[in-house]
Amino acid sequence: MTAPTETLRSQVQDGAALVAAVGDDVVEQAKVSLRWARQTFGDNLVVASSMGDEVLVHLASVDAPGVDVLFLDTGYHFPETIGTRDAVDAVYDIHVKTILPLLSIEQQARLHGEDLFARDPDACCAIRKVEPLERGLSPYDAWVTGMRREDAPTRKDIDVVGWDARRDKVKLNPLAAWTQDDVDAYAAANGVLMNPLRQIGYASIGCAPCTRPVAEGEDPRAGRWSGTGKTECGLHT
Repeated sequence: MTAPTETLRSQVQDGAALVAAVGDDVVEQAKVSLRWARQTFGDNLVVASSMGDEVLVHLASVDAPGVDVLFLDTGYHFPETIGTRDAVDAVYDIHVKTILPLLSIEQQARLHGEDLFARDPDACCAIRKVEPLERGLSPYDAWVTGMRREDAPTRKDIDVVGWDARRDKVKLNPLAAWTQDDVDAYAAANGVLMNPLRQIGYASIGCAPCTRPVAEGEDPRAGRWSGTGKTECGLHT
């Protein structure tokens, strides 16, 4: 991180004011926030994506061209997700940076037992997602997520431009106010490269052992950690 905390906090107010001036146009909110962030933070801005928020990555390539995109390779991703990462890295004006956990799956199994994701999913996420994200974000002043308010009750109050008190960084959620209809319309209109898992019912895409397709009418995030009561991986809580 290069800028003092007090400077970064004041910049949040500037970005939020620009977004507020846009009004209720959610696509323009996203574009304005990304353009502002790229101009304000330059190479100290990073987008975090697990390639389940494909619209965000496309928007970043257009409105924050050349930006770094942080991909956490948990070792448990679907092959389709890895393929989506490679495709957008090749086609879009972004720089994908893949971050690995400190432990391989084999090392984790030796230390914590086989299939930790099934016995203690919080611990597995901490090792394979949360710690790598902290390490990956450390050089940057501001980061961008694909979170939307309608994703979960824990996300209903997120701002388009806000402050990450846990990490002392600016945090942008350009898609905060988007509905699924907004996402679908933007993807169709702009030829967004989509994760092929979308075609077979995966509405919210995470690690393969902890993600299932959802039925029509089912909550999109019902397929994440199904049957465990877990709703968040810990990256945003």
